[in-house]
Amino acid sequence: MDFGAQDEVVRFLASLDGGAERIVTTHISIVALSKTHAYKLKKAVRFPYLDFSTPARRLDMCEREATLNKRFAPQLYLGSRRVTRESNRRLALDGAGEMVDAVVVMRRFADDDLFDQIAKDDRLTREMVESLARQIAKSHDDAAPDRTRGGAAAMRRILDETALSLHKAAAASAKRIDALVARLSQALDTKSALLDSRKAQGKVRRCHGDLTLRNICLFEGAPTLFDCLEFDDEIATIDVLYDVGFLLMDLWRVGAYDFSNVAFNRYLDARDETDGLPLLPFFMSLRAAIRAHVEASQQNAERARLYFNLAETLLTPAKGAIIAIGGLSGSGKSSIAAVLAPHIGCPPGARVINSDRIRKRLFGVAPTERLPHEAYASTVSAKVYAEMFDVAARTAALGWPVIVDAVFDRPEDREAIQAAAEHARAPFLGVWLDLDLAQRVARVDARVNDVSDATRDVLHAQMEKATGEIEWLKIDASKDAAKVATEIAATFESLSQGAVNYVIPDAR
Repeated sequence: MDFGAQDEVVRFLASLDGGAERIVTTHISIVALSKTHAYKLKKAVRFPYLDFSTPARRLDMCEREATLNKRFAPQLYLGSRRVTRESNRRLALDGAGEMVDAVVVMRRFADDDLFDQIAKDDRLTREMVESLARQIAKSHDDAAPDRTRGGAAAMRRILDETALSLHKAAAASAKRIDALVARLSQALDTKSALLDSRKAQGKVRRCHGDLTLRNICLFEGAPTLFDCLEFDDEIATIDVLYDVGFLLMDLWRVGAYDFSNVAFNRYLDARDETDGLPLLPFFMSLRAAIRAHVEASQQNAERARLYFNLAETLLTPAKGAIIAIGGLSGSGKSSIAAVLAPHIGCPPGARVINSDRIRKRLFGVAPTERLPHEAYASTVSAKVYAEMFDVAARTAALGWPVIVDAVFDRPEDREAIQAAAEHARAPFLGVWLDLDLAQRVARVDARVNDVSDATRDVLHAQMEKATGEIEWLKIDASKDAAKVATEIAATFESLSQGAVNYVIPDAR
């Protein structure tokens, strides 16, 4: 393998720690992987968006990379090192001689622990994805707002550079590239005011910037972000939804639709970015287009084709709607909402609003932490439901579909959620899940680390309440969740005129 002028440095790095097991190359770096460490060398390249052309520039970028990534993975990054030429003409790390190059040194993790590989192997879990979404949300919380960068003008520069790069890399035919860029440009024009408004609100921050599944690993049992974008603060200082949109897009690319929806919802549970939802199709499509030209420039034709095709489909606009899923505790509301959500609207699917999650957040506890009895007082429940109705109405009014998951045993609550849909001028479907007490008790008994605090006593108490006449669509909830979700989707399709975009797998 020829690395040009840096060949000697690569051979040196490959000799460390008993010898490299593998050398990995990307369009901007070379990584020597030993049993215990990874030595990442910047390629001596210069592009319109980065300059690694001199040893001094590469040292500066290595130092920046190590510093910036310690925000996300302090246990993974060991720092930057100088590669020096000693008096005996041999190379060394941080020797007394002249610096000839620089590297970032990291602790090694198994190749199988990359999220890209975990997704391919179907080893992703809901717990991993939820933890990852919370980490990303926290990193955005911790970053200071930057009102000097970002906004519509910055996104226009990114789009213009992407258009040039797509053509240069021949990521698709010139006709298809021009058509995609025109659609992206039109979407940007219509959303420019929103982009600038979010910039003014402080939603532009110094983010990770490169949240591909290849830059996330499972390290010491925890999802860990690494390899953030270090070479340009302008490119990395972006709208927070543009940052998380990369992850949502890449999960969708590998067919992990349910996990893309989970990441979307857990992120929004942690950070209320409802106003920015109309930007997501544009953000996700642009992210896919950028990956298409990167893959094409590395002669990865198949991956480039997949990303480009995805960029075309992700610009599908969302449609506002509200689906309310009610039923007594243990009837399967949350399970069915989770199956249904990825298939309502455009990627990554519907916003799921869950009364139990709102209640836990109001009390400042983790979703699976059990609350005391007084947390379920009628005054608290009124506050929970009021927030639920408000968020549902705001989200649907912005043109994004919502699934609301709550008991809805009181007639006034069923009337209120329907009124929220009417206020948002959005299609509405109310669903009531029917299931006998014995089956609901069995389901509640089987729960482990669940968001709901419902117990057998709660289930028995619910049986004593008067629900009034329930005029919603009633469904036998003893059926498989996918079959129930398909029945809901089919009914909703006739009401919403096209808001169901995807076939629910294993449902027929």
